[in-house]
Amino acid sequence: MARIFCVANQKGGVGKTTTCVNLAAALQQAGQRTLLIDLDPQGNATMGSGVDKGAVEKSVYHALVGLATLDEARAVSPSGGYHVLPANRDLAGAEVELVDIDRRENRLRDALKQANGDYDFILIDCPPSLSMLTLNGLCAAHGVIIPMQCEYFALEGLSDLVNTIKKVHANLNRELKIIGLLRVMFDPRMTLQQQVSAQLESHFGDKVFRAIVPRNVRLAEAPSYGMPGVVYDRNAKGAQAYMAFAEEMIERVKTL
Repeated sequence: MARIFCVANQKGGVGKTTTCVNLAAALQQAGQRTLLIDLDPQGNATMGSGVDKGAVEKSVYHALVGLATLDEARAVSPSGGYHVLPANRDLAGAEVELVDIDRRENRLRDALKQANGDYDFILIDCPPSLSMLTLNGLCAAHGVIIPMQCEYFALEGLSDLVNTIKKVHANLNRELKIIGLLRVMFDPRMTLQQQVSAQLESHFGDKVFRAIVPRNVRLAEAPSYGMPGVVYDRNAKGAQAYMAFAEEMIERVKTL
């Protein structure tokens, strides 16, 4: 059975898409059958996987509103080898259309039932807001991976996200839990980042992943080539960190 994880944070620019794309590629390299679902209308995870969002005929939008099956809509990342359920601007219209559809918060969960045996990991890249799309992701998932920067404002947003996850767990998805916090864009030279990192470890304990993703130019360059960083330059420090994170995820899933 596939393990389904949302990569979510209500704060923008914290590395959700970078984490999704690189984790998907690293898991695929580790022999795990992986599907990446792009739930953001900007389609950055789609483009970062090497799939042209402007050329796809079927997307996650069609799967959500019942116009296509997951099998019809998915594509393959040419560089990463994992499957992608792509997104483009069509997805922005899904917010409005879902309002009048029955079980609107469970549309993604229903669409994924047909693919449960096809994958070991399904990763969902959520938009940076608590929208109907994010709610669909949270309702479909077994757990949430929270990428965050070790900065003061990130801690403020984290408490809001934790409360949201608790509400979804209580009212819509009893399986949902926080899998862990991933420290990204980390600069060990900054005292504040070290302090926030220590605070996270003391407060969340083993919920904080051991892997830490540093600020890395090669990771930032990779999307412009339509490639995950772990494929673009697997020897870069950022790529090595995501490969370590993938191994940690594989181990953590065994204990769930």
